Amino acid sequence: MTPTPPPLPAIILDPIVRLALSEDLGRAGDLTTDATIAAGTQMSVVIAARQPGVIAGLDVAAHALSLIDPTVRLEIHKGDGAAVKPGDIVAELNGSARSILTAERTMLNFIGRLSAVATMTRAYVEKVAHTDATIVCTRKTTPGHRALEKRAVRCGGGTAHRYGLDDAVLIKDNHIAACDGSVALALERAKAYAGHLRMIEIEVDTLDQFEEALKHGPHAVLLDNMSPETLRRAVEMNQGRVMLEASGGVNLDTVASIAETGVDFISVGALTHSAPNLDVGMDVV
Repeated sequence: MTPTPPPLPAIILDPIVRLALSEDLGRAGDLTTDATIAAGTQMSVVIAARQPGVIAGLDVAAHALSLIDPTVRLEIHKGDGAAVKPGDIVAELNGSARSILTAERTMLNFIGRLSAVATMTRAYVEKVAHTDATIVCTRKTTPGHRALEKRAVRCGGGTAHRYGLDDAVLIKDNHIAACDGSVALALERAKAYAGHLRMIEIEVDTLDQFEEALKHGPHAVLLDNMSPETLRRAVEMNQGRVMLEASGGVNLDTVASIAETGVDFISVGALTHSAPNLDVGMDVV
């Protein structure tokens, strides 16, 4: 399992968090809190888990709180990557009641969403723990939140595939189709274009395509929608020459059998597009 990553830099967090806060505060600020809470009122609250899961997003929540009021004290009890059960205290806040109540929903939204990603990732990671396979996420992320969600995957013990179109070459079926259906032509063009530090991976649907790809030296091959039997045959054909990644048809019921074929990586889009929100709440103490 990958180690818990450090918090994201403020320069990455800032535009995302500012957009979320401005969406909530609108044109007039927090009308309810300003109307009902006297200035100077102090408050102590806890953020608590209401269901089991894995925590992520505390760096984002802390940044949101600091933008509202940097004087509010935030003490983290269960850090990102920590497993929690119902009732566990994740963090404690002490300070201005107005500030805490104004930041509450944005903080909880980030923690709930990103903990969902970490929780689902941990479930997949545990399913393949008896193998050498690594669980990776994809680019199927919430627009604007990719850096947050990919970090949450790492908090759950997985790792990231590409972060974007610009950090690696991944030749998919439509690229091959646009290259006259030629695996060889697509790889030749990619190798001529990419710099020596750029990874090149190609997606194949059949063992014939896989065999052709191996002749042209990609760094990795994505084996798409293949049965465990076919994946096992691809591993045998590969003889350790390139990294192998399996995708398609992956769920918690199938991931172990896919991992047992000997592939190196298993990509799971569901980690970021289908994780149900983890229920966390803020309670006054």
